[in-house]
Amino acid sequence: MSEKIVVYPISANPPTWGHADIMMRAAKHFEKVIWVAATNPKKSYMFTVEERLEMMQAYVDYYKLKNVEVCEFQGTVARFAEAKGAEFLLRGLRNSSDYQMELELSVGNRGISKEIETICLFAKPHFATISSTLIRELAVLNERIDQYVMPSIAKKILHKLHGDKAIL
Repeated sequence: MSEKIVVYPISANPPTWGHADIMMRAAKHFEKVIWVAATNPKKSYMFTVEERLEMMQAYVDYYKLKNVEVCEFQGTVARFAEAKGAEFLLRGLRNSSDYQMELELSVGNRGISKEIETICLFAKPHFATISSTLIRELAVLNERIDQYVMPSIAKKILHKLHGDKAIL
């Protein structure tokens, strides 16, 4: 039997505890999770790909996961998944708006590759209202964000935005 690989792409800017929770839960069910810092051409990013990868790796290290690879990719995730030998794309769902968007994306991905299945995990209730947008808005206002992201990541975000005047 072949290794079960799942690709979990996120365009998060920054990645949150909610993203990390989905990644960690997937790592319990798959031999390999490829956690991808995807680039959405419709979004503008506060953090570079390198910064996002560093943040994502911090969560992997926090959970001490040996079966999670962090990488970046631009293009269609279905083609990326095929190239990596993955059978599944993983998506996290917080609410009905996420469901509608993910349903449409899964149809598009299925049109690209009939071999790739999209599976979804629901966010835990206490993560369902967290978004990267909320975190960025609070960070710009120099408010505490360490309940939404790992404290070391919160410090980096606030320091990037406010330097020595950051609330830490």
